[in-house]
Amino acid sequence: MLTRIDPSSPQPLFEQLAASVRGELARGALRPGDRLPAARELAASLDINLHTVLKAYQLLRDEGLLEMRRGRGAIVTAEGRIDPELVRGVRELVASARRLGVAPATLVALVREESQS
Repeated sequence: MLTRIDPSSPQPLFEQLAASVRGELARGALRPGDRLPAARELAASLDINLHTVLKAYQLLRDEGLLEMRRGRGAIVTAEGRIDPELVRGVRELVASARRLGVAPATLVALVREESQS
């Protein structure tokens, strides 16, 4: 698992970590049944607080993407599979937004608004 975080970003580290895992799911690099690194290991490798990793894992658990098992760690659930057709659609949407000069924050707001209606 390739995890990317940027300590200088205004986005909280736990959100960056969760987004990185979502990205791995979208690319198919993580699949249902895959085990994520132990929270302590990941925290040490990224030089961040253990509770930051746990908060990211809990967020992903709450989204239904991970299952937390004591002693076994975080495991990708069947719901963690992201349909490749959806990923293609998102890529097309982002490409269209770039061509039209739509700012990323505006695109996110549009998607969020549409998903809530």
